[in-house]
Amino acid sequence: MKTQKYAVNQHLIETILSWVRAGEIAIPEIQRPFVWSPKKVRNLMDSLYQGYPVGYLIAWRNPNVKLKDGSTSEGKKILIDGQQRVTAFMAAMLGRPVINKDYRQVKIRIAFNPLTEAFEVLNSAIHNDRSWIPDIAPLVSGEQRSIPAVRAYLEHNPNADEVRVENSICNLTDMTKKQLGLIELDSDLDIETVTKIFVRINAEGVVLSQADFAMSKIASNEKYGGPRLRKCIDYFCHLAVAPEFYNQIVDVDHEFTSTPFFQKMAWLRNENDDLYDPEYTDLLRVAFTSEFNRGRLADLVSLLSGRNFEAKTYEEAIAEESFKKLETGILNCMNETGFKRFLMIIKSAGFISPGLIRSKNALNFAYIVYLKLRSEDYPADEIEKYVRRWFVLTLLTGRYSGSPETRFDYDIRQISGGKMKEFLANMEQGELSDAYWNTTLPRKFTTSVASSPYFNVYLAAQVTLRNRGFLSKHITVADLIAHRGDIHHIFPKDYLKKHGKTKSEYNQIANYAYMQSEINIGIGNVSPRAYFSNLHDQCAGGEAKHGGITDLNDLRTNLGENGIPEDISCMEVGNYRDFLERRRVLMAQKIKDYYHSL
Repeated sequence: MKTQKYAVNQHLIETILSWVRAGEIAIPEIQRPFVWSPKKVRNLMDSLYQGYPVGYLIAWRNPNVKLKDGSTSEGKKILIDGQQRVTAFMAAMLGRPVINKDYRQVKIRIAFNPLTEAFEVLNSAIHNDRSWIPDIAPLVSGEQRSIPAVRAYLEHNPNADEVRVENSICNLTDMTKKQLGLIELDSDLDIETVTKIFVRINAEGVVLSQADFAMSKIASNEKYGGPRLRKCIDYFCHLAVAPEFYNQIVDVDHEFTSTPFFQKMAWLRNENDDLYDPEYTDLLRVAFTSEFNRGRLADLVSLLSGRNFEAKTYEEAIAEESFKKLETGILNCMNETGFKRFLMIIKSAGFISPGLIRSKNALNFAYIVYLKLRSEDYPADEIEKYVRRWFVLTLLTGRYSGSPETRFDYDIRQISGGKMKEFLANMEQGELSDAYWNTTLPRKFTTSVASSPYFNVYLAAQVTLRNRGFLSKHITVADLIAHRGDIHHIFPKDYLKKHGKTKSEYNQIANYAYMQSEINIGIGNVSPRAYFSNLHDQCAGGEAKHGGITDLNDLRTNLGENGIPEDISCMEVGNYRDFLERRRVLMAQKIKDYYHSL
């Protein structure tokens, strides 16, 4: 018979709130910040008052840790589900301010009508209506006694039923005496098991990632500056997306603005580049993997708890060291010079727009490669080469699609200790063989998905090689991407539709090219043979109908830049399938040449 891995108990809400205030239960702010609407807080208060169930809290006890003096410290409970409800209790019942979704400190005041026993979010109309108690917090928290409150209410509402008012206010003050279920998970459970339990219990189907658990461990450890480090991670990620948030931090968080963390991220207030805006999961993953040479965030959770993997014990010294290393990793990630140089390397590989990067994990590991090689004092030119090649290789092979942790864990061990050159060479030999370039990659272009990573790499190759748009004399693919130009069909879509081609046939990647809209409009819905006849006339001194190319040699060069067979000038609908096959090969060859030039 398997032992039960958790305990379920009922506790008074006032008891749970006292534990939170005393630090016996840590609220790690997994779902940062407070995202509930005031109306949802109102509904929670009403449910409590009516005696309706309000769900369970789930806490995971930290393991007992062996201290440096040999004694043992009992781990505190970490709230992994129910943070929003407990925060709502503290906001509405104790009058505590909360941080809203805009990271501003606000108070949520819930009003109560003793005559109708209704709850509402306080507004100006209710505030001016004497039949409402404008804020339940003083009464529920015990700051205001119920008997004087009843008297004051009856003075303002002399026609009110005294017994009804007394009963309503008594029921209101008794809300903290209602019970709430607490599921306490054993400290020896691993993250996978905790996650499984969480998903099965959670009625809303919310899924917690391992990064969420790592953030909970960070935020709950005040001894080693966890709350400040957690706030640093949150603020950096938010600033990366919204630089204007800088002024809000300055206005509302004076304590944090005096820390070195804030100084390290202050450069983001003038940064508008959106090529790489890491979320907290990304920042944690990069910092941890680059600094600890491990790829599984479950290991980070264990290390922050003081896990000794060999002795299978928990030790304070390991927890302390792990927090120091993680802090170092976070600061390295936030470093302005390093961050900007990394982005410069990615852009130098042709990825000038976030739309060209569909794999955040490929970008994350490329940053890990950059940080790791820099820490090992590789020459700058080698770092650039290895980062570019590794990034493109992982995009082409889908190396980090799906769950990346196993790959991260393996790859960081392979590249550490000066082994990057050898590992990359082995990867290229195994993953990017002649068979890949000649057969596998052309086959990958048999799709209509314009966001395909293979097509994006092709476009990055065109950017790097300074290729011009299809039939453009001067405008480059980079220009068109930067100015949100459009991808158009080489064999016009309407032309193919007229000849019975289906959507999946005419919307093929091999039929796509970046083209100026005015050129595309001028071509219309005729065959390539027809519009190339105009182009040949144009190159012979005739009217310029399709762009500014007026030289046949320049036209051939443009076709080569766009990976298009030269005999397209003779093609009609019957040649379409052959055109696709041949262009896929030419596109793959361009990527191959581009890759080896990186």
